[in-house]
Amino acid sequence: MVIEGNHEIEPQAAGLIFQSYLTRYSVPSKESGSNSNLYYSFNAGGIHFIMLGAYVDYNQTSAQYSWLQHDLEKVDRGVTPWLVAAWHSPWYNSYSSHYQEFECMRQEMEEMLYTYRVDIVFSGHVHAYERMNRVYNYTLDPCGPVYITVGDGGNIEKVDADHADDPGKCPSPGDNIPEFGGVCHMNFSSGPAKGKFCWDRQPEWSAYRESSFGHGILEMVNSTHALWTWHRNQDIYRENSHGDQLYIVRQPHTCSVDSKVPFHLPQR
Repeated sequence: MVIEGNHEIEPQAAGLIFQSYLTRYSVPSKESGSNSNLYYSFNAGGIHFIMLGAYVDYNQTSAQYSWLQHDLEKVDRGVTPWLVAAWHSPWYNSYSSHYQEFECMRQEMEEMLYTYRVDIVFSGHVHAYERMNRVYNYTLDPCGPVYITVGDGGNIEKVDADHADDPGKCPSPGDNIPEFGGVCHMNFSSGPAKGKFCWDRQPEWSAYRESSFGHGILEMVNSTHALWTWHRNQDIYRENSHGDQLYIVRQPHTCSVDSKVPFHLPQR
């Protein structure tokens, strides 16, 4: 299963975009009620996967947002207890590269994903590895998703190494303009970085980060425990070697979906 990124936009004559992506890949968009291959969902084992498009309208009046509302409402956590989302560009990112680039998308969609208790979010775009602590709206939250950036599979552009909290490496608000959508760069309104655009140390929501190419494996142990392991590519021949590993634990009784869901879902 795939989802589009900025390299798949490929502008062509007559305003055509994403033609190679749309022609090459077959995804279950119709089966999941989506009218676009740029966002869709599917089940695999005990997981409901939501694949979102960062380069197509995502605001709260968009077709994608409406589809996401309906899709989340239909999830049966008794059948698929795990809810995992993925899109190309990370919302939480402490590297200088692509820092706050998709802040507009976060502001539009994060509340809904949090309300429906998405467990894990995977993104790429940044050519490095970073795993977040559970977070919501830049605040540590035991019911927030675990965000994981694993855009480190290998790229001719080389690995991203600079952090936004490194001395002299904080981007300016005019940097990191997305290929799609608006610019919503902002200073933090609370916490240790209040009033600043960048932290002066690794943010508290960033649990582990490393500038190495690698890959990850997600193993679903049962309805409440999953094992995530990130391997550095250079360690592939070393027995029992990994760069980052932890159990991700769901707490369905503590973090249940509130019956007072603050979204009014339109009828189809």
